[in-house]
Amino acid sequence: MEVIQHIIQQNEQGERIDKIVSGLNKEWSRSQVQQWIKEGHIKVNDEEVKPNFKCPVESTITVTIPEPEELDVEPENLHLDITYEDSDVVVVNKPKGMVVHPAPGHYSGTMVNGLMYHCKDLSGINGVLRPGIVHRIDKDTSGLLMVAKNDLAHEHLVNQLVEKTVTRKYTAVVHGLIPHEYGTIDAPIGRDPKDRQSMTVVDNGKNAVTHFKVLERFKDFTLVQCELETGRTHQIRVHMKYIGYPLAGDPKYGPRKTLSLNGQALHAGVLGFNHPRTNEYMEFQAELPKEFKELLAQLKNKH
Repeated sequence: MEVIQHIIQQNEQGERIDKIVSGLNKEWSRSQVQQWIKEGHIKVNDEEVKPNFKCPVESTITVTIPEPEELDVEPENLHLDITYEDSDVVVVNKPKGMVVHPAPGHYSGTMVNGLMYHCKDLSGINGVLRPGIVHRIDKDTSGLLMVAKNDLAHEHLVNQLVEKTVTRKYTAVVHGLIPHEYGTIDAPIGRDPKDRQSMTVVDNGKNAVTHFKVLERFKDFTLVQCELETGRTHQIRVHMKYIGYPLAGDPKYGPRKTLSLNGQALHAGVLGFNHPRTNEYMEFQAELPKEFKELLAQLKNKH
């Protein structure tokens, strides 16, 4: 285990520790450094600190570089629908029913298991269970996800999510007839105090904004496109329920009487971002899966 020490110089006084440490080695991304600080691998004068700690002059930073953790997640030869791939990023069209990364109860058959077999090189920032994972979509939501192959790409893509410059458009079928053509839902989301497994709109939640537009109306349902400005857990499902138009087939947030669809009618159809190396804007589209198209045909026939 390698240990590096650095004494704060006059020109570094008052700088955040994560910025100073990531500047010591060009291989260390800021996200990686922040993870090390949280895990206690980086100390100031032998004291644990937070990533935003401002360093006083002549204090000593000690960086104990942890040994790379061996992934205990097994690569699996799964069929993945790869929409785009280069040496920095992979865009995957995830099928409905596939979990994105391993978690208790799902250690195999996940998208990460398949990516580890397919790629061999994924960013390690998010730890052993979520290599390369920059953002997620729910198990029963289909569609596009971007995955980082190295730490530089990971940091760049995460920053774009934070800066809200990533395009994420979803197609959804919701209960009810939305009377207007466009809308924006700006309502904070947090854990439901009555059910910790669910999210809901709460006053002290995290800022959450969803824009939607109506694409088509059926007898009792509306087809909408939802565009994420933020990316909270279950955001579209929670927001559409909040305004009275829950997603069709949603077992958690939908009404008791809904369509039997094996999960919510939600598809991440458009994903756009700036390439982490070239900064060129790239946008990808994934057509609706067969099950979703069949649902729309049924709804049209009921008119």
